[in-house]
Amino acid sequence: MEIKHVTGKRNRNIMLYALSTCVWCKKTKRMLNDLGVAYDYIDVDLLDSSAKEEVNKQVSHWNPSGSYPTIVVDESECIVGYDPDRIKELFQNER
Repeated sequence: MEIKHVTGKRNRNIMLYALSTCVWCKKTKRMLNDLGVAYDYIDVDLLDSSAKEEVNKQVSHWNPSGSYPTIVVDESECIVGYDPDRIKELFQNER
């Protein structure tokens, strides 16, 4: 399974579960990039079926609806969907 890394300021462990074709996922990535935050991400739709099944289990642990984007922060909290206010609140001071 390919986990991609985006460099930036890393004060937290951030994992973004996304779909490569999802406009809201693209907006989330752009916002994290603009904030200069380091994060890891997986484009779930590009995975093979067994890896996709494994990742969907991880996502459903945090987000039972299984929607995207799903951001898991420090293995302790989750942002579901494109939520610019919450993203700014958590990450704008990461620079």
